[in-house]
Amino acid sequence: MRLAKYLAHAGVASRRSAEALIAAGRVSVAGEIVTDPARDVSEDSRVALDGRPVAGAEPRVLYALNKPVGVVSTARDTHRRPTVIELVPARGLRLYPVGRLDIDSSGLIVLTNDGELANRLTHPRFQVPKTYRARLGGAPIADEALAALRAGVRLDDGLTAPARARRVGPAGANLIELTIHEGRNRQVRRMCQAVGHPVLELTRTRFGPLRLDGLAPGAHRRLSDAEVERLRALTCAAEGGAL
Repeated sequence: MRLAKYLAHAGVASRRSAEALIAAGRVSVAGEIVTDPARDVSEDSRVALDGRPVAGAEPRVLYALNKPVGVVSTARDTHRRPTVIELVPARGLRLYPVGRLDIDSSGLIVLTNDGELANRLTHPRFQVPKTYRARLGGAPIADEALAALRAGVRLDDGLTAPARARRVGPAGANLIELTIHEGRNRQVRRMCQAVGHPVLELTRTRFGPLRLDGLAPGAHRRLSDAEVERLRALTCAAEGGAL
């Protein structure tokens, strides 16, 4: 197994972050610093991070969490704000969030120690759809604004891909549902602002095939084997290969 993949399977970090650790010279194999993430290793290779031995692959788990507003989507926070990791009992496993929701947003986020799958679920080429419900400020949203969201919106970091957008809720509620497959920083908020409607409340309701349904704010549940396989199949279908 390649070194970066070995670290990801051991729950040390995502594949991308593991490559950065290796490039920084923090990983050794049999006592020798290795900077090649493609180096082949096995359970007997004596892999270490910062001099501490890295155990083999830990059991891979995935959790769905309904992130409340005010909680940050990181494993650690230098400002000592509550994190999504604190809301899920890790039981000794090194969990980290798959993607992010900003501190002012709520809703569905996935936590896992499966670095390889996490990388695939967040990589732009796999185009994993994410659905949000946004309560908007300003006048009732017009058909022209919805059409602009569907066509793609020009932001300071480029044109967004077309989104699925529709009104939901009672007339006049100014509530929309928006589905995107990109992962730019605060993208939904910036898209809505670009068409003249600041976001007052934002909740992610779906992540790929997963739904928020029935999960109270702050609550979590472990994904079933069938749900995990659907997530794997989603990235495999996008690539046309096996995970």
